[in-house]
Amino acid sequence: MTTKAVKIPEMFFRASRAAAKKSESTVVVASTSVAASDRKPAKAVLKKKPEEDEENAEIERISEKTEKSDSAKEETLLDFLKNSIRDEKWRGLLDAEFRKKYMTEVVEFLEKEKRKGAKVFPPRNEIFSAFNLTPFDNIKVVLLGQDPYHDDGQAHGLCFSVKPGIRPPPSLKNMYKELVTDTGTFKVPDHGCLIPWAEQGIFMLNASLTVEAHKANSHSKIGWQKFTDEVIKIINKNADGVVFLLWGGFAHKKEALIDRKKHAVIKTAHPSPLSFRHFQGCKCFTKTNEALGRLGKQPIDWNSL
Repeated sequence: MTTKAVKIPEMFFRASRAAAKKSESTVVVASTSVAASDRKPAKAVLKKKPEEDEENAEIERISEKTEKSDSAKEETLLDFLKNSIRDEKWRGLLDAEFRKKYMTEVVEFLEKEKRKGAKVFPPRNEIFSAFNLTPFDNIKVVLLGQDPYHDDGQAHGLCFSVKPGIRPPPSLKNMYKELVTDTGTFKVPDHGCLIPWAEQGIFMLNASLTVEAHKANSHSKIGWQKFTDEVIKIINKNADGVVFLLWGGFAHKKEALIDRKKHAVIKTAHPSPLSFRHFQGCKCFTKTNEALGRLGKQPIDWNSL
């Protein structure tokens, strides 16, 4: 018996070939997908380093900005202190002092006190009043005090002087008493503001230029005395024929900074109530005018207040 061949329609071949192609395509896609998943961690590793670099760069930028900001703040305060001195001669002579480390430390101390909320006298814009009211070339007399007045509203940058409207403190009252007996013509004013003396050429310098409210000598060790010692040395070197009025033991020590061949020095007790009995009768005011006459300078009009 002969077997008859069965003819398979062409449509079945086409269907079979299409199915085979679909299967191959699925395998390739799966293979590609697996390969991609294998590579994914590698790609993540490659991206990690640039991200870290960017973070580090940002941290560095923030740090630099903070440092520059702090530096600018410090420079601004130093500039303020220096530029508050209006007399160009004074500013030039003191420029080197403002560049020294101890002045930076003074500034840092004052800033720290401000952050703490401490009250400091005199106000910052009056710290250098003595330098503004007595330009360097006008100095005839240096009157040295120790510490600014530490009660409210008193200190304004001149030793022994208080602002208008403030009752004269005991030491100033005793100065007035001695002026009355010394000159015979002095009329006691109803105030304690000595600005007219400063404008005549009396440079009224405190050894410390600031003080905390109600705490005498509280800023005596922050660096101001280094500064004011240099001020005395600058006057000694660059001025001629100045009378130095040194009242009390503290001021007497400053005599070592003065060339007595060039300048006159008048030492007495301090006018404080504790030592007034030694100050009384010292005649330091008429002696000052006598010394100015010998040095070829005009006398002080003590009665100008």
